[in-house]
Amino acid sequence: MRLSKIFALLIALNMCGCIISREATSQQGSVSFDVFYNELSPYGQWVDYPGYGYVWIPSVGSDFAPYANAGHWILTDYGWTWVSDYSWGWAPFHYGRWDYDDAYGWFWVPDNEWGPSWVNWRKADGYYGWAPLRPGNSMSISFGSGYSIPQDRWIFVRDRDFSRDDINRYYVNKKNNITIIQNSSVINRTTTDQNRRSTYIGGPDRVDVQRITGRTIQPVVIRDNDKPGHILRNDQLQLYRPQVQTKDDHGRRPAPSRVMNLNDVKRPPQRNAVNPASNINPAAESRPVEQPVLPDKVKPVNDRKQEAPPSRSVNPQNVTQPPHVRDGRPSNKTGKEKQLQIAAPSNKIRKVQPLRSSTEQDEKKKRKKK
Repeated sequence: MRLSKIFALLIALNMCGCIISREATSQQGSVSFDVFYNELSPYGQWVDYPGYGYVWIPSVGSDFAPYANAGHWILTDYGWTWVSDYSWGWAPFHYGRWDYDDAYGWFWVPDNEWGPSWVNWRKADGYYGWAPLRPGNSMSISFGSGYSIPQDRWIFVRDRDFSRDDINRYYVNKKNNITIIQNSSVINRTTTDQNRRSTYIGGPDRVDVQRITGRTIQPVVIRDNDKPGHILRNDQLQLYRPQVQTKDDHGRRPAPSRVMNLNDVKRPPQRNAVNPASNINPAAESRPVEQPVLPDKVKPVNDRKQEAPPSRSVNPQNVTQPPHVRDGRPSNKTGKEKQLQIAAPSNKIRKVQPLRSSTEQDEKKKRKKK
């Protein structure tokens, strides 16, 4: 009797485990493309782009480029992972691909496969480089000789500067890209994620980076975050990376709640950056910033600080001042800031005598003598 009760209890626990497992799978499957449409809408525009469908154009400056601005590389168990300073960086730099339009700039095409980054890597003598993979191209195609990326989309950095937090200050001038590309080779190291059944391009070899930079590279652990966003702290990257389905629970393909006409999208120079960068890595504030190595410059002869000239009184003496006019700023109760005063014009009118020529003065003297 006792054995039968234990056996029944084990069966019940097993069934509960299966139910919990199915519920977890169902919860993961409930995350659809809506998570991209909803979370990215405040930071850009969704448009229906020919050939791609719904794409996202970020509200950033004209100098923006994916995997270039406001971010850096860290090594994780999945390979070199791009950590963006943009609060929305958890999505466009780890899902989907980027493409470029001459009129509208960079735009992002969403996809449901997560990765540490979706870039192609190259190595040359003294340099590492990367460029965003275009939509619709697999990694195996990108390794082939027929796959070509425009040379101005490549970003190169000296290999000894690759692991810097402020790597964007050390990019090589793109005028040198053609020469570097011609003398480089593709890095085809890959990493396989058994849980997600995905394969990623790992990037430069860890041993090589340590040898070249002289720094010990410790892989950062990725911890799943339960809400959109990411933060790098205490050698851990907390990252939102859900299993995304192309369809919702009802089997329908979701769509953005607001789709802007492509002709109404502002050109990059006319856009105002929205949420340009957030404090994704608060610990970095306490670290000293290393200055880039620049050529020696001729120092000025007099490098002493110039003393500010003595301040002059704006208002002449004995002039009555009007009541103080506030300029909309809060008053300075401590008296540390000087309040600007406006001089009132004097009410006295002084008669100015016209100047006389020397001939008129001589004739006047002659008349007095007579």
